[in-house]
Formats: sequence, structure tokens, C-alpha cells
Amino acid sequence: MPKTLTIQLSDELERWLTLEAEKRNVSLEDLILQSLAQSIESSEQDDEPREVILESLHRSLQDVQVGRVRPVIELWEGISD
Repeated sequence: MPKTLTIQLSDELERWLTLEAEKRNVSLEDLILQSLAQSIESSEQDDEPREVILESLHRSLQDVQVGRVRPVIELWEGISD
């Protein structure tokens, strides 16, 4: 069931959003809803799955255990060159 949401916009933001909605040939309400949906989708895509993070940590631990390590100073030297 659709819900009603009331938001307050500054005059400047309302003008900017209205112009953008007109450019896209959509209503102000649709522009705001589309922007919210895109924002949520974007933030969800940025989240790495837990399994990926755990696998990376596991590989790093294995590297340390077998001696595949480099002094941090070498990393900084590569960056500053």
C-alpha cells in the first residue's frame, strides 16, 4: 500500500529539482522517488559481501604465516615515486 511522505524543501532546492524534472520530462515526485531508489541501489552495490571480505582476510593471514610479507616502508616508497 502506498504511503504518503511529506518533505520540506528549501526554495533553492525546489527550483533545482523542478528544473531537473522538467529536463527529464518527469514529475517532481517521480524525480525524487527515482533519486532515492538510485541512491539505495548504489549504496547496496558498494557493500562487499561478507564472504569476499573474509576470504581476503584469510588469504592475507596465509601470506603472513608463510612469510610472504613486505615492510610497510616499501609500500610507501612505491607510492611516493
